[in-house]
Amino acid sequence: MASIKVKFRSSTGADLEGTIYYQIIHERRVRQLLSGYKVYPAEWDESRSTVTTFQKGARKSFILSIRERIRRDVERLTKIGRKLDANGLTYTVDDVVDEFNIYSHEYSVFNFMANIIAKLRQNGKVRTSETYKSTLNSFKKFRQGEDIMLDSLTSEIMEGYEAWQRERGVVPNTISFYTRILRAVYNRAVEEKVIDDRSPFRKVYTGVDKTIKRALPLPVIKKIKVLDLSLAPSLDFARDMFLMSFYLRGMSFIDMAFLKKSDLKGGYVSYRRRKTGQLLVVKWTKEMQKILDKYPENESGYLLPIIRNPGTNERCSYRNAGYKINHNLKNIAGMVGVAIPLTLYVARHSWASAAKAKGIPLSVISEGMGHDSENTTQIYLASLDTSVVDKANSLILKSLG
Repeated sequence: MASIKVKFRSSTGADLEGTIYYQIIHERRVRQLLSGYKVYPAEWDESRSTVTTFQKGARKSFILSIRERIRRDVERLTKIGRKLDANGLTYTVDDVVDEFNIYSHEYSVFNFMANIIAKLRQNGKVRTSETYKSTLNSFKKFRQGEDIMLDSLTSEIMEGYEAWQRERGVVPNTISFYTRILRAVYNRAVEEKVIDDRSPFRKVYTGVDKTIKRALPLPVIKKIKVLDLSLAPSLDFARDMFLMSFYLRGMSFIDMAFLKKSDLKGGYVSYRRRKTGQLLVVKWTKEMQKILDKYPENESGYLLPIIRNPGTNERCSYRNAGYKINHNLKNIAGMVGVAIPLTLYVARHSWASAAKAKGIPLSVISEGMGHDSENTTQIYLASLDTSVVDKANSLILKSLG
């Protein structure tokens, strides 16, 4: 078994910080491994082989954080030694150091998440990779760019991250969303037996709050529909995409953006939801065709004029189009006296609400895509006769006149 000792090397200059290093001994061979931590001679307790301080404030917090990091490093080195012993193979002190360096690089939060994000992209799960990337960017800002090892995550750190987001006005559901992703990353490391589970997420919220109702009643949808926006093409386009989402049974904007012309056949649009992979079939109506006819100069392979330059970072084009549309929808909201923030997602909620108001069974609309369980929605949609939903959609569109 390798022996690990914490050592301190004073600086050659007076009153300068010295270096903490680890002395690793195995089979009479000795290696020194620099820790990267520096403290003043007075902050080193030789008898206890640890850092100490009698100061207060920021310096004390700094020294205590170094003490905790040293403890974690020694724990990792000890764990590596035990793992190598358990393998039953001959190893050297250099193997211990190499394993530690690999561990320190691959199993930090930043690097581990970056590897997961890359794998998600390789597997075609682009949307999921983007949510992981957003979470990583948020956590990096909280850490001010300072990486941290996975096994150093504590409930105090996660509580601090939660509080940091609240102070910046992040809504509870978004905080919970980021936390759940970090928890999934942490659990993956536990499953891979990289770290032991210390339950750092036990004190933070990971549930889902009921969101403020974002549905518009049919009379308001009708007001939006009949607005004269002929002199404001950007507002007119935003209104058209909002209505198209509504007409298409609350289709999400990303699914609309990537609809292909070939998806429209025999009076039906067939597509797979990007989020779930669920195959949906929607009857094409005269209301949808009327909007499509307004944009005849669409030379791309996409059905709707959202991604205007195919092949040039299409996801970026789709996002930029969404930002512009949502910005213009807020101006439209003011025109019709809508108090809630009007976005494309409101169209999705509004279709569900309209379906419910028409007495359409919850099994048909699965609570109008405002579902509590994605699995339940998939079960309903998988077993449902699409003609039932198309009939429901026809009832709703007739109400708009």
